[in-house]
Amino acid sequence: MVLFVIAEATLLSSLLPSCVVAREVFADPPDETVFPGEEDLVARAVSSRRREFVTGRRCARLALAELGHPPAPIRPGPGREPIWPAGVTGSITHCAGYRAAAVARTADLAGLGIDAEPNEPLPDGVEATVASPREGERLREAAAGAPEVSWDRLLFSAKESIYKAWYPLTRRWLGFEEADLTIEPGAGTFNALLRADGTRIDGGPPLTRISGRFTIGPGLIITAVTVDR
Repeated sequence: MVLFVIAEATLLSSLLPSCVVAREVFADPPDETVFPGEEDLVARAVSSRRREFVTGRRCARLALAELGHPPAPIRPGPGREPIWPAGVTGSITHCAGYRAAAVARTADLAGLGIDAEPNEPLPDGVEATVASPREGERLREAAAGAPEVSWDRLLFSAKESIYKAWYPLTRRWLGFEEADLTIEPGAGTFNALLRADGTRIDGGPPLTRISGRFTIGPGLIITAVTVDR
């Protein structure tokens, strides 16, 4: 019998401020019961997709409960981003062997993005689509010092986290080439210069730069970014 527990997110929480509630799990539940109101979202999905969807949203509802929100469907928005209750920002991620969600009150944070990826090189040809030549040079420098980390995958994950925080605040696409990323391997941080219109729909200052943090877990790369009020 497999004990299924969604716990406080030790790995993820290490990257986030204390105002964020995060939950993570390293396996899927034995059942694939979809929460009422979300059935159509995975009606045609294969079993593996259903499981990661169910688990990710269970993590999200447990995190939302810590903020006082009752269980409810989490529907996608126009960019397939999760639609959170009023006054909440958040993000969900899943990859092989890991599911997680993080939420915070918008009184504390304007935006939040998380991503998890396997600590494995990107498939052949993918790096050229996500990294500029200058970023590629930085990746090779990082790999020379820490070859056990798949730095190309980390860059991809960081840009995914950035996009998840960016889109709900701007309602605009952000291409991989529009975020120039610099990684600080020793500090476990990254910084991105954004070359796109960062005007925010909430009236906050335009998004021109976003910083984040990363950690390397057992076979995992996890990244997170937050946008202050």
